[in-house]
Amino acid sequence: MTTVLRYAAFTTTPDGGNKAGVVPQAAGLTDDRMLAIAAELGYSETAFLTPAPQGPDRTYAVRYFAPTLEVPFCGHATIAAAVAMAELEGPGDLLFETRAGSVPVAVVAGPDGVLRATLTSVEPHVLDVEPADLAEALAALDWSAADLDPALPPRIAYAGARHLVLAAATRERLADLAYDFDRLAAFMTARDLVTLQLVWRASATVFHARDPFPVGGVVEDPATGAAAAAFGAYLRELGEAVGDTELTLHQGEDLGSPGELTVTLSAGDARVRVSGAAVRLP
Repeated sequence: MTTVLRYAAFTTTPDGGNKAGVVPQAAGLTDDRMLAIAAELGYSETAFLTPAPQGPDRTYAVRYFAPTLEVPFCGHATIAAAVAMAELEGPGDLLFETRAGSVPVAVVAGPDGVLRATLTSVEPHVLDVEPADLAEALAALDWSAADLDPALPPRIAYAGARHLVLAAATRERLADLAYDFDRLAAFMTARDLVTLQLVWRASATVFHARDPFPVGGVVEDPATGAAAAAFGAYLRELGEAVGDTELTLHQGEDLGSPGELTVTLSAGDARVRVSGAAVRLP
């Protein structure tokens, strides 16, 4: 019988953050079976772990399935899986071999006993957006160009998965999200986008985010670690984050499931670190 654990990531309470499934022993599961488990859970992603035959101790091959497809990398399921393994084996360093590349994860226990995981992304990159693609994305969202923050221009950012970053000019615009599910899903599928990273800047280092995820069969992802890593790379590319920088992303508030993601950028290191807590669900 396959053991499936349930966690909420980027939160310290079960009613917050983003829920993820974790299968700590996935050896022998077929792709169809993993997809069926993810669909049955109904969470935005489920992580499937298999001990890697080569590499240092606590190295796992990890695959991530949404209810409708496999994605190359998922941040919140990585945080959840790392905390799950720490509860089973103790805190410390892990290495996740994902389809996007190698992702080191460190898990530490805080003074309050809460386990907190930090993932280090694969090397990111940031690309321009074609005007026609931007127009189609805005149309699917029912946004206008005037709804965007001109100081944070649209880009496609990657740190394990591709995300279209769009910055809203106001918190009200970000809060009012009602989009054409099928149209946005078709747009994203054609351009290999996993989510849209919709953000609003509250201060130089504090942002609010929302992530439509129709390609995964989910209207919205409540806390998105892969997109947070990509967003950190995006800010650095724009010169909005220079040297050693720590960012705080608030996500899920508009869904009634608040989460907090910490993004760390280090001078001289292209990779991005994303940290958060996770709690086991019944």
